[in-house]
Order: sequence, then C-alpha cells, then structure tokens
Amino acid sequence: MSLVDLIGQADERGLAASGLACLDRCVPLLGGDDDTLRPLWASLVEGREWEERLAKARAALGTGLSQEDDSAADCAFEAEAAGLARRMLEGVPAEPTADALRRWADACSVDALRIHQLLDPADGDGESSVAAHREGRTDAMSPLVAAELRRQTAVLELVGGHGATGLRQARDVATEGRRVLQAVVSRRARGRS
Repeated sequence: MSLVDLIGQADERGLAASGLACLDRCVPLLGGDDDTLRPLWASLVEGREWEERLAKARAALGTGLSQEDDSAADCAFEAEAAGLARRMLEGVPAEPTADALRRWADACSVDALRIHQLLDPADGDGESSVAAHREGRTDAMSPLVAAELRRQTAVLELVGGHGATGLRQARDVATEGRRVLQAVVSRRARGRS
C-alpha cells in the first residue's frame, strides 16, 4: 500500500502521529531537541491538552531557525529545509479534527520527504519525485529519502495496527529519524568549515 493510501485510510490518532513524527524528525532544523515535542506525543496518548502543549512547543521553537533568520545554515538548500520545517510547525491544527489532521499529515509527509531530498546531495530529482515516491514509485530514490519514506510508512502502520500502544514505537521511529537528520546537518556544517 502506498504512503498516500495509508494517509487516506488513517484515523485521527494515526494522522496526528504521522504529522507529529514528520515534524519531530525535522525539529533539529528549528533548534529543537529530543524533548521539544514530547508533550505533544503525551497528548496523543492521553487524549487531552493538545492546544496548550502545542502552544508551548511553538513558543519553544519560536527562536529556532527559520528561512528568514537562518544564520547557521548558509546553504540555500538548508535554508529551504528549515523553512519547510517551520511550515510543518505552523500548520499543526490547534483543533485536531480528522479533516484538519489529514491535510496537515499529508503536507508534513511531502515537506519531510522534500527536506530529506534537499539535504541529500545524492538526490537531485526535485519535487516531482516526492509525489511519485509517496504513490509507491521508489526507483532512483536516494538512501536518505528512502529511509524517510520507510519511517513515514512505519509510523502509520504501527499506529494503525496497534492504536495507542503503537504510539511509543512510532515515537521511537521519529527519534531515530531525528538523530539521522541531525547527523546529516552536522556533517554538512563540518564540510563547510
């Protein structure tokens, strides 16, 4: 089943986990760390305080990198990646309805894949390939983009197959991906110095 199909069939919890996992993996671009989005993950488990915890996460990341004030990322690709991560954060629905979550999860999926594509020098296919990859056409995918696609699929399958108990595993998948992305960003920064 393609990633587009999985998002189309996911329930509210799966959609929220999908979008949150994409954002969580990309949070280093905004200056966040392992604990920045932990309260939002707890909201998914507990089913309460989403808006309050979202406001706190946005405040914590408000001083992070953005496309306009990105002094740490001199590269245009990294500035664009940070802008996409910022868009994911700004797009989190305060009212987590099924329709709002589906739109957000879908946009986060595209943005997260595009971020990984921008940061992977081996992938120069552009935005059109992101849509193809999400629909199941995976030829000529770089390793970084392929891994992100697998993580997105895994999160939806874990939550879809295990409900609330799959959230912890989904968060672990996001944590792994965040560390990979952080390593890529650090390696690129070392290469410029």
